[in-house]
Amino acid sequence: MQFAGRRTDMDLNPIGEPVNILIRLSEDILPDPDAVLVTGITPQKTITEGITEAEFVELFEEINQSGTIFVGFNSVRFDDEFMRFLFWRNFHDPYEWHWKNSCSRWDILDVSRMARALRPDGIKWPVDSEGKPTNRLEYLSAVNKLDHASAHDALSDVDATIALARLIKNKQPKLFDYLLNMRGKNAVGEFLSQNEVFLYTSGKYPGEFEKTAIVTVLADHPQGRGKLVYDLRHDPAQYTGLSPEKLAELWRWKKDSGEPRLPVKSLQPNRCPAIAPLSVLDRPSTKRLKINMNEIEANLAKLKDAETFAGNVLKALDILNNNRQQTALISAVSEVDAQLYDSFLGDGDRRLLLEIRSSTVQELSGFALKVHDDRLKNLLPLYKARNFPKHLSEEERLAWEEFCKHALLASGAQSRIAKFSQRLEDLSQDKLGVLTDKKRYLLEELRLYAESILP
Repeated sequence: MQFAGRRTDMDLNPIGEPVNILIRLSEDILPDPDAVLVTGITPQKTITEGITEAEFVELFEEINQSGTIFVGFNSVRFDDEFMRFLFWRNFHDPYEWHWKNSCSRWDILDVSRMARALRPDGIKWPVDSEGKPTNRLEYLSAVNKLDHASAHDALSDVDATIALARLIKNKQPKLFDYLLNMRGKNAVGEFLSQNEVFLYTSGKYPGEFEKTAIVTVLADHPQGRGKLVYDLRHDPAQYTGLSPEKLAELWRWKKDSGEPRLPVKSLQPNRCPAIAPLSVLDRPSTKRLKINMNEIEANLAKLKDAETFAGNVLKALDILNNNRQQTALISAVSEVDAQLYDSFLGDGDRRLLLEIRSSTVQELSGFALKVHDDRLKNLLPLYKARNFPKHLSEEERLAWEEFCKHALLASGAQSRIAKFSQRLEDLSQDKLGVLTDKKRYLLEELRLYAESILP
């Protein structure tokens, strides 16, 4: 519902005015009540002050200047996914914005994690209420006295991210420049070809080891998603004799489970992984990360001797993927908005995207005969209804209302509106005594909005 950004030069000095935009919520969408309590942005505010997604896509063309590096805090795994799907449903290439015309992307979250793990000097590192290490942006801003006037407001978060990046760049310039130059998949690929064993910092690793492990590549990811790497802190002997079924069970994520998971995770070169050679380890960081190099070397030797282990891990991954697909077929109705990753568009359809966006509203329906991908055919009426509702014919309006009805009410007690209403009720009870007058106002606005869009 909000997009913000601020262009800087390579020394992180601001250039020009920031961009801060609200994007209108369409009638088939219900926002997360908890998110609205955090941001304070109501659907009504986006409708009165915002622009359509189609208008934003065109504005983004001006933002996306040649050579731009798109940087955020947890943006590669979170914000960028929202951007891709927004472009997808508005007939814009979902990927080329962060690679075409010498553009790229980067993420300060893993930069801060690796700085904390390997080069923490000069920066204050926060802990949460339980005394555990945390790398949340608002905590990093607070302990380092960085300006972060309104956490979770998009522009305020942008400015805080710039301030944190500047702090790391000033205090640990070698680490900052190294990871900046390592952001591209070609650089990552070259690194992997030259380093059998290396450091990998990721949110998937435990906080007690500063989110950092010494890993080695176990196998290529079978779906083309980079590599599978093994955490060499763990003795592979406890896994090498297990069947693929047992490995899959150990690998499967279980909420609130204290059981150790299979120490294998993916490394995707196109997601700016924070990786570094073992040569950067000094005595303080080795102690901080609780690394025993004798154990690391012994585990690597055992892994090399386990000839069938990598194959069994790949079979385990196949088992997990099959289970996920079956669960999805049972529990969810496939919607074209979510079908971005089903396959790439053909060249002919890709060439039509700009033509579709540049056409008049009256010409949109004619493209249903020109595109070949059924997903695009299904997106066309949604694109028109969400962005140009005043131009719908009576027949199109009825079809749109039926679509919204299905989106909000399908699945009965598990429908979007049922879950939304239940969450509003739970929050309104205020069992923790945290609701302010402003938050009660926001909950009431959400209730009124839901009533206004219900068929």
